Amino acid sequence: MGRIFLIVLDSFGIGEMEDAASYGDVGVNTLRSVSSSPFFHVPCLEELGLFHIQGVEPGKRDVPPKAAVARMREASRGKDTTIGHWEIAGIYSPRPLPTYPEGFPEEVLKPFREKTGRGVLCNRPYSGTAVIQDYGDEHRRTGDLIVYTSADSVFQIAAHEEVVPVETLYGYCRIARQILQGRHGVGRVIARPFAGESGNYQRTSRRHDFSMLPPAVTMLDQLKDAGRDVIAVGKIKDIFAGKGITEAVYTGGNQEGIEKIYEYLDRDFDGLCFVNLVDFDMLYGHRRDVDGYARALSAFDEKLPGILAKMRPDDVLMLTADHGCDPAYAATTDHTREYTPFLMYGERIRPADLGTRKTFADIGATVLQYFGITPAFSGEGMLEDF
Repeated sequence: MGRIFLIVLDSFGIGEMEDAASYGDVGVNTLRSVSSSPFFHVPCLEELGLFHIQGVEPGKRDVPPKAAVARMREASRGKDTTIGHWEIAGIYSPRPLPTYPEGFPEEVLKPFREKTGRGVLCNRPYSGTAVIQDYGDEHRRTGDLIVYTSADSVFQIAAHEEVVPVETLYGYCRIARQILQGRHGVGRVIARPFAGESGNYQRTSRRHDFSMLPPAVTMLDQLKDAGRDVIAVGKIKDIFAGKGITEAVYTGGNQEGIEKIYEYLDRDFDGLCFVNLVDFDMLYGHRRDVDGYARALSAFDEKLPGILAKMRPDDVLMLTADHGCDPAYAATTDHTREYTPFLMYGERIRPADLGTRKTFADIGATVLQYFGITPAFSGEGMLEDF
């Protein structure tokens, strides 16, 4: 019985890629920015080898790493959550997912209004917390849906739970998902229910993402087809639209995600536990909160020794990211085009510098390699590099 715990530190980039300027990202480096905070303290990540990764600027290198380390290059075009996770699992995306800085066109909104029977408010990029304060009263008065987007490839629908029941809102999201195909195929349609009274609206915990179906075979599909467990923690199930998943649990943030990791470490299973820790990106990267990001990384690092202590002899821990989101980059609040880290630890894993990889898909290939499965996608397993 083998177990791999693959944990995505959402948005934890380690420096701009060579094509970053073409994305409007010049000089970005999430790790460098966060390490400038007085609240940055990651001794366990240091011991594993974070600062031994090629190109990483700050940090201590005087102690040999305990993990195998690599710098991951994103081969796909884009810097989106969906594209990043899909590439980790083996899918190359030659085009970025569409974004809508001017709002969605009428060819999208007209059929949406017709099929839902409701009007549309806002229709432009907006802060998710601000949009319900600015449009919540009008929404409650008219019943029109608050539709907005962000710098990401998303179509978000906010509705008060007393005006639109949550299951009805999910139904509207499914309608939008059917409309948003082809050239308007956004990565995610997101239900954003909220509650409260005028001047004090609050988003509730019943958010739900409706993602595009992955267009090709992934390592998740291959693991499942081989009879292995594929456990999704956090928003992993939504990112892959449930495809290739055998068990899933949603979380309310990093703390709950880490608690689920501890729970699965105590359980018998044979396969992959795939985890997304979203707070780095959602709460601190996009909000350009350097100190908050540093505190969140430090809090995760404090839990790492407990995770390592619970690992069994055949277990493997993999830490990586899906893109960057430099909290000190003032030009935009968007994701940033960066290399990502890869640290692989376990009793069977010899510490090594695995260099700069050509694609995130080498991670998925390595997971399959560990279980003796040949990848059905372009990616190179890293176990033979020892």
